[in-house]
Amino acid sequence: MLINIHVKNLALIDELDIEFGSGLSILTGETGAGKSIIIGSIGIGLGGRFSRELLRDKDKDGLVELTFSIKDENVDESLKEYVEDDMIIISRKLSGERVINRINGETVTAGKIREIAEKLINLHAQHEQTTLLKEEMHIEILDASLRKLSVIKEEVAEAYSAYRKNYNELKGMTGSEAERLKRVDFLQYEIKEIEEASLAPGEDEELEALFVKMNNAREICEISEEVYEITGYDNGSSAGNSFSRALQKLKGLERLDKDSETIISQLTDIDSLLGDFNHSLSEYMAEMDFDDEAYRETEKRLDLINSLKAKYGRTVDDILKSLSEMKEELNGLLKYDERLEELQKQDKALSDRLESAAEKLSAARKKQAEVLCSNIKEALSQLNFNRVEFFMDISRLEKCTQTGRDKAVFMISTNVGEEPKPLHTVASGGELSRIMLAVKSCLAEADRTPTLIFDEVDVGISGITAMKVAEMMKKLAKTHQIISITHLPQIASKADANYLIEKVVKDERTYSGIRRIEGEEKIRELARLLGGDNITESVMSAARDLLK
Repeated sequence: MLINIHVKNLALIDELDIEFGSGLSILTGETGAGKSIIIGSIGIGLGGRFSRELLRDKDKDGLVELTFSIKDENVDESLKEYVEDDMIIISRKLSGERVINRINGETVTAGKIREIAEKLINLHAQHEQTTLLKEEMHIEILDASLRKLSVIKEEVAEAYSAYRKNYNELKGMTGSEAERLKRVDFLQYEIKEIEEASLAPGEDEELEALFVKMNNAREICEISEEVYEITGYDNGSSAGNSFSRALQKLKGLERLDKDSETIISQLTDIDSLLGDFNHSLSEYMAEMDFDDEAYRETEKRLDLINSLKAKYGRTVDDILKSLSEMKEELNGLLKYDERLEELQKQDKALSDRLESAAEKLSAARKKQAEVLCSNIKEALSQLNFNRVEFFMDISRLEKCTQTGRDKAVFMISTNVGEEPKPLHTVASGGELSRIMLAVKSCLAEADRTPTLIFDEVDVGISGITAMKVAEMMKKLAKTHQIISITHLPQIASKADANYLIEKVVKDERTYSGIRRIEGEEKIRELARLLGGDNITESVMSAARDLLK
């Protein structure tokens, strides 16, 4: 459930902070007061476009923050990892030219916000009703109405994937015998070339390091010998000899002062460490003694490996992986007849499996379509569609896809005596709003999205139809948090919470804000919706009656 919206420096909004509760929340306001800005802010928070043109003050950052309360045990599994203290906070900050996206303070991509947000809010802006105008979306609406269908769809998708994998391999084996034999010869040559190299994993990195060392051996030895001379024991001025003499001198203190044991021990350790260092340095210099033959062998081996890399991969591991793949392909080509027969058998079996799963899905869809359309038809009658006909025409596609082989189209007739036609060809804007509301009310049980937002679902309606829409929204608000913008008093009167969006001018600047209204202020807003600017006592009385 959306419990808070915080917006800063966006369009006409300087700063806005508003809390929402459960049930039906209705937003009203004068034309131009900023209702579209509020919905637009929510859209930005859900991952929509956020650019500098939207900023009120171009020198300041813009911010949209949405806070959701997550307490439902049935919440989508994918959301649980983002829940912190029973909340999810989505934040989008426009700083400079960069949008910083966060979920509970952790930086994420805008795509991740959209992925999470669609499980929290279903935003029906005015243009969203065009979903019903897209035939391809009708079957999605049907499938969303019954969770069982998603399970069967997964079976179809898995069967389709297995069938296509087998089909593609089978299709790749349809070449001529000459082409197959040519490929066999080529693979055998490449496999022999790699195997004769007797490569070892990581060998290239070790050889490259050794080759660098060989090339630098003379300079390495010069530096090492100079250091050995400085730290060793070969001449009187070297560090080793100096420390040895110092240690002998220091040991003379033992008979003079017992407290000298500590410093004598320290110098003994230093002398021992220096001896160990010189021994290691001596061994290191011995390792730098490379003969010309070893150098040439290393260079030759590297040349061979690099030539193989140019053909088979960037590393020895890549080359060995290519070798494995080539052996697998060669084995398949050498057992061509066996593999072909196996693939042909699998093709039939997998095709039958796919068709069976698709038929099962089709049967379940047809059964559910009757239930869904019956419920939608009943909901439409409650929304003042008198004697409406509404059903789903399900036809068969020529080829099965990963979603089955059904094409589904909603059919409707809103007038007695007229033949039902595809929904997208006959419905007007006002009708689409009501049909969408009817669909959402029928999907409410299956829809796990906790919050639904409607932007002017009342477009094109009035009178008793408006009251019917209000009653439907009130019913839907029992299972979902509903937030809606409206111009109609019938809908506003049904709200559990009313919010007024208003525009004010202060210090020669225009500001848009939103606040909750109750009591007489709520009645006065209903009166404004009923009678416009001319709010008389009779209009106020009518508003009170409507509220009752």
